[in-house]
Amino acid sequence: MKVQIQSIHFDADEKLIDFIQKKLDKLDTYYDRTIDAEVILKLNNEGIENKTVEIKLNVPGGQLFANKTNGSFEAASDHCVEALRRQIKKHKEKVVSH
Repeated sequence: MKVQIQSIHFDADEKLIDFIQKKLDKLDTYYDRTIDAEVILKLNNEGIENKTVEIKLNVPGGQLFANKTNGSFEAASDHCVEALRRQIKKHKEKVVSH
């Protein structure tokens, strides 16, 4: 799966990019027809939980989206990937039932 990662207000290091890439590659086990993914990493100024991860997944017939804020990008990425995994399962059931 092709993954495009943008970081806003900071430069993401290679370790974080690899971590997100590996997490998104695991989603292929649930649905292998995923076209691509767009990840936006934002650094907010307020509070302890100031790191936001948005992931937009393009699949045939639509888009799946998850947006999570947490104290670290890794934790926010985990929550996003888990939300997308549930959405993929629902999307797959809907496609199979039609």
